[in-house]
Amino acid sequence: MAATTRRPEKPSAVPENPIPSSSPAFGTPVHPINPHKTAPIRAPPALKPAAKPTVLPILLPPATLRPLAFRTFTKKHNLTLTSSALQALASFIGRHCGSGWREEGLAEKVLEEVAKSWKKCGGQVIVEGEGETLKNILKTLEGSMVGGKLVQGSGLSRQGSFNFSADASPPEMPGIGGRPTLESQSCFGLSNLEVEDKDDEGDLLKDPREWMKVIDAFEQPKLVYNVSQKHFEKSTTKPSLFPNPSHKTDLFRQRYHIVHQRILRNETFQIPTFSAARSASLHRTGSISTSGINTITPVANLLGRNGSTHLLLGMLTISPTGTLTLSDLTGTIALDLQHARPIPENGAYFAPGMIVLVDGSYEEDYGNPAAGSNSMLGGTGGIGGTIGGKFIGFSVGHPPCERRSTTLGGTSEEKNKSSLSGPAFGWTDFVGLGSERATGARMSRIASKLLPPTSPHNVVIASDLHLDVPSTLSALRTLLQAYSPDPTELHPVYPLAIILMGNFSSRATLSGIPGAGSIEYKEHFDALASVLSEFPQLLAHTTLIFVPGDNDAWPSAFSAGAAAPLPRKPIPNLFTNRIRRVVVEANREIWGTGKAKGKEGDVIWTSNPSRLTWFGVKGEMAIMRDDVVSRLHRTSIRFGNPEQDEDDAPHRSNSAETQPMDLDPPEHALSGAHEEKEQLDPDIQTARALTRTLLSQSYLSPFPLSVRPLHWDYAHTLNLYPLPTALVLADSEAPAFVVKYCGCTVLNPGPIGESGGRGRREGRARWVEFDVGKAVGVVRSEG
Repeated sequence: MAATTRRPEKPSAVPENPIPSSSPAFGTPVHPINPHKTAPIRAPPALKPAAKPTVLPILLPPATLRPLAFRTFTKKHNLTLTSSALQALASFIGRHCGSGWREEGLAEKVLEEVAKSWKKCGGQVIVEGEGETLKNILKTLEGSMVGGKLVQGSGLSRQGSFNFSADASPPEMPGIGGRPTLESQSCFGLSNLEVEDKDDEGDLLKDPREWMKVIDAFEQPKLVYNVSQKHFEKSTTKPSLFPNPSHKTDLFRQRYHIVHQRILRNETFQIPTFSAARSASLHRTGSISTSGINTITPVANLLGRNGSTHLLLGMLTISPTGTLTLSDLTGTIALDLQHARPIPENGAYFAPGMIVLVDGSYEEDYGNPAAGSNSMLGGTGGIGGTIGGKFIGFSVGHPPCERRSTTLGGTSEEKNKSSLSGPAFGWTDFVGLGSERATGARMSRIASKLLPPTSPHNVVIASDLHLDVPSTLSALRTLLQAYSPDPTELHPVYPLAIILMGNFSSRATLSGIPGAGSIEYKEHFDALASVLSEFPQLLAHTTLIFVPGDNDAWPSAFSAGAAAPLPRKPIPNLFTNRIRRVVVEANREIWGTGKAKGKEGDVIWTSNPSRLTWFGVKGEMAIMRDDVVSRLHRTSIRFGNPEQDEDDAPHRSNSAETQPMDLDPPEHALSGAHEEKEQLDPDIQTARALTRTLLSQSYLSPFPLSVRPLHWDYAHTLNLYPLPTALVLADSEAPAFVVKYCGCTVLNPGPIGESGGRGRREGRARWVEFDVGKAVGVVRSEG
C-alpha cells in the first residue's frame, strides 16, 4: 500500500489547482519545505576548499639536519644555531615536511623562512630554542603550511569563511588557541607570506611626529653583555628598586665589559693576520712588525714582572686608606701619577669611577704582600685582591670612542668608517624598537619621504625653567613666540617637539623651605599653563616633553635639592593636570571634534634620563638633566705641570687623542691635529672636555655611587652604547654649546634665562634646537 503523503496546509483563499504565477498578488502557492530534511546548500565549485594533502611525519635526527641548517643560517645569514634550536627545527620539519624534506627541498625553504623571520624580529646572532621568539615563528609557519610546503596566504585563508557545510566548525580566530595574531605575524616578517607593512610607506602616515617615541627609563629593556658568547642578551630578572646586593657589583662589571669589548675591536688593539700584515708592511725579511699594536695587561699578571712596561685598563678608585688605585676584573693596583700626563692635554676629565687606560711601569714591593680584596668589579680570593707594589703611570687616557655606525651599521657613507669588520651588533635591539639590520633600511626610506631636506624638522630644548622666577615665564613666552607662525603664512612649519627640562623650581620643593610647598608648586605649573594657553596653534601641532630635575617632586621631598638617585620618575599628575587640559583645549579649538590621528598636539611627562627616538633606529636622542661639570670639577684628578716637552714624554699612542671635535655651525670647527694646541675659549674647552669624557666612557654618570647615587637595576638606562645620534645634557653650570664628536651631537641649552641672573634683560631667552633630518644643532638666543 502506498504511503500517504502529507500535504502542508494552504490558505483558504488559494484554490486547489491555481494558475502558476510569479506575482505574490495572484496567490502563488506555498512550496512544501520540510525544515527537518533540508538539503545542504553547496558552495560554488570555485569557493569549495581544496582537500589538504596529508603528510606522514617522520623522526628527523638533528645531526642529519645540521649540514643544511649550517649552510642556511651560518653561511647565508650569519646566524648561529644552538643545539636546542636545531632540535626544535628538526622536530618541526620532520612533523610537517615528512620524507620529502630533502628530495623536494621543503626543509631548505622552511629554514630560509625561519632565518628571515628571526632577523626581522630583531633577534640576537645566537638562535636559541628556549625563548618565545623561535616558538612563535614556528607557530606562525605551522598555519601557513599545506602538504609540507609554504603556501602564500594559507595561514589566513579566506576560503574558510565560505565553508557552508552543516558539519563545518567555526573558523579559528587569530590569537585564540595559541595561534599568533596578525600583529605577531607582521612582526615576524614572513617574506613568503608577504606580510609586510607596506601601508606604512603610503598615505596612512604623513606626519613625522607619528614616528617619534619617548622611551621612559623604567620602560627601557635591560641588556646584559655575555662575555663568553660576545653578544648582548636580555636580562632574565625583572629590575627592582630593592635589588640583591650582588647587583651593585654587576653594575660596574657590565660597564667594564662594554668598554673592554669596544676597545678590543679598535684597530689599534687588533693584531693583524699574517697576510694582512705582510701586505701592509711589505717587509722583505719575512718578519711581521706588531710594534704599533696595543695590548692590555690584566692587573693580576703584573706579579713577578718588576720593571716591565704595560698598558692597563681599569676603573679609577679610592682605597680605604685614601690611595688612588686602578681596579679591573682580576685585582687592584696602587697608582703613582706624579709624572703622568693626560691624553689629550687639558681635553678631558679624569675622576674616580671612570674606566681609563694607563700606560706605565710596574714597581713591585716585596716587603708588602697582597692585601685583601678591594676590587669594585667583584674580584675575590687572592687573584682579586690588591697587588703588592705600585704602578707608575706615564700617560692616562680615555678608551677610544666608537661611532654609532660602527656599532650598529647605518648609512652607506658612514658604514665601516672606523672599523674593518662591519657593524658589531647590527641585529641587537637596544631600546626595544627593532634592530638596525632588521628595520633600518625600511625606516630610512620612510624618513627620506617624511623629512625632506628643503624644510627644517627641529626639536627645541630649553632647561632650568624656574617657574617661581617671573622672568622665566617671560623668557618662555619669547621662545614660544619664535615658533608661532605668522597668520599670513600658507604652509607654516612647527617644531616636532619642544623639550622643557627642570629644575622647575629654584628651590627644593616639599623639603620644608618656606614658600616651596605643594600648593605653591602646583600654582607654578598653573602659571605655566596660562602662558602655554596663549599659543593654541603651536600646542596643536607639536609635542611637549617635560623632564624633571633634582628640585622637583617627589624626590626633592627627602633629598632637599641634593643629588637624588637616577633614574627618577616623572613629575606626578597631581601638579600637572591643568597643562594637560590646556593642550586638550588647544586641540579642540584647532582640530574640532573630527581630529586627524597623529596630527594633534600632545604632552608627555617622562623620566630623567629618558630617550627620544624617531623612525625607530634611524635616530635617537638621550636626554638628561644633571650638573655634571661641577661634579667633575670637585672630584677630578689634577695632574702636575709637565717637566719635559710632550714629544719626549714616554707614552703610548691612543686613538682617542686624534679624534676631531667639531662645533656646530661647522665654520667654527677646528682640525683635530691642532685643536689642543690652539688657545681656545674656556667655555669651548669645557664643552669639549665634557663631551669627550662622557662619550668615551659611554656612560652618563661615570662616578662612584657615593658621589652620584643610582638605582642599581636601572643603571643600564644611563648607557651611551651605542652612541646616540644626539645627547642633550642640561647642565646649568656649563656654558650653552653644541659640539659634535664621533658622529654624536652633544647639546647643552643652559638656563633659559641668560647671564644666570646677572644683567638679565626681561624676556631674554636662550635655548638650542636640533634638526633631526640633518643631525645638526645650534644655540639660539632672542629677546
